[in-house]
Amino acid sequence: MKFLDLAKVYIRSGSGGGGCVSFRREKFIEFGGPDGGDGGKGGSVWAEAVDGLNTLIDFRYQQHFFAKSGQHGMGSQCTGKDGDDAVLRVPVGTEIIDEDEETVIADLTVVGQRVLLAKGGNGGWGNLRFKTATNRAPSRANSGQEGVERTLWLRLKLIADAGLLGLPNAGKSTFLAAVSNARPKIADYPFTTLVPNLGVVGVDGKEFVMADIPGLIEGASEGRGLGDQFLGHVERCSVLLHLVDGTSSTITKDYRTIIGELEAYSEALFNKKRITVLNKVDALDPKTLSSRKRSLEKASGGPVYLMSGVSKQGVTEVLRAIWAEIEEGRRETEEVAPWQP
Repeated sequence: MKFLDLAKVYIRSGSGGGGCVSFRREKFIEFGGPDGGDGGKGGSVWAEAVDGLNTLIDFRYQQHFFAKSGQHGMGSQCTGKDGDDAVLRVPVGTEIIDEDEETVIADLTVVGQRVLLAKGGNGGWGNLRFKTATNRAPSRANSGQEGVERTLWLRLKLIADAGLLGLPNAGKSTFLAAVSNARPKIADYPFTTLVPNLGVVGVDGKEFVMADIPGLIEGASEGRGLGDQFLGHVERCSVLLHLVDGTSSTITKDYRTIIGELEAYSEALFNKKRITVLNKVDALDPKTLSSRKRSLEKASGGPVYLMSGVSKQGVTEVLRAIWAEIEEGRRETEEVAPWQP
């Protein structure tokens, strides 16, 4: 299935049915009076987060979602039938954004969560509603309320506990394949990962979800390479795992390139907790390894883990560090969450 994380849709709620002007006509009933029924309500347009979807590809082939209009009222005090709703079934983690591409209308992060996008119009009143003591035979009725028409954007942000960052060929896909059942494409050339990948990772009996996104290069925030269009998929993560290629001769520059792109993209993403890892250490001799580790520690201003995704050297220690940050993030979230009965 092809991955798609941005889609444009056009929605319209149903109009209400018009009220009916009718009078009771039966044999031997001289003054039957008005009996026009009300029109039915128009259908609404909803968005619902469902399980089992991880792409917006369905919205490439269907962009228009129109709810049904309500039925007109009828005689004998018959109310028209309400129009059927239209439901957009989207993956968990989808943001509903207004046409200006900035205003977030809703963020669907839980299975079953629903949000009203366009309310259906009310049905018009029939002439029975206008009967009064002084107006015994009203001959007017209301027309139904018009539906609402909108243009919206759907943006998918994958929900993961940890996210992988790094330059192309830093070893992100190899690491994800080594610690989970995910099978991302792995090759010895840049940009082998073209779409985000998710994998369930286990360590010490604990499990968490890790996201691998395509590599960033210098100038990604300006559209170079694959740009920063996939960085949104790690915005929900508790911790970012920054992999630096240990075989590179410009380790410090590589590290600062990624940090610079994070800062250019979003201050919130830049301030997220990060774990820095020097990868591919199995290809380095002890002297070179020690020198490059010191350089990376100086550039990052914090501890640096040593790891090899191929030989799995140091992988367990890195996973434990990730889980510790995830647990801390969950505790902070629980403390901030408001009390509910």
